[in-house]
Amino acid sequence: MIRPLIIRAAGLISICALAACGGSNSQSTTTDLMNIRSSTDTPDEFGILPVRPMEMPGDFTQLPTPVPGGANRTDPTPRADAIAALGGRPERATPQGQIPGSDAGLVNYTSRFGRQGNVRAELAAEDLEFRRNNPGRPFERWANLNTYFDAYEDESLDRHRELQRVRSGGARNVSAPPPPDN
Repeated sequence: MIRPLIIRAAGLISICALAACGGSNSQSTTTDLMNIRSSTDTPDEFGILPVRPMEMPGDFTQLPTPVPGGANRTDPTPRADAIAALGGRPERATPQGQIPGSDAGLVNYTSRFGRQGNVRAELAAEDLEFRRNNPGRPFERWANLNTYFDAYEDESLDRHRELQRVRSGGARNVSAPPPPDN
């Protein structure tokens, strides 16, 4: 009675061990990037938001009127900080979601065949429907296995095969990386 139970438990443990060791090297890095939660109990260094130090203004009459929910002088501005770090001028940056005037010609040219304003919402809805129709196997859900690559395998592009197809048509691309060693 106990022996079949031990055999089943050993089989389940070996299946779990094999599932944990599976996967290719190229997917492991991407999978690590997809699972952004820390697996340790230590503090998460990306959860810390640095703020500017508080400073005493020279003249209190020049302080802006406080607005509920408005920006504060010590609030982080990651977009403007990144622009400044890359050598740009943050004061010329456009608000998030707006197209700068210097890019209007580019946007007009790329949208000459039409464009959808709600493509992100539409793709998110289609992806949600796809995931509802393909929820994964019970063991995969129970073991919290990542089935992203299996689920979207039919929709993925083999970049090396596509590069060969394009090159056979006469296109040149000398900067493409070589295929990985198998």
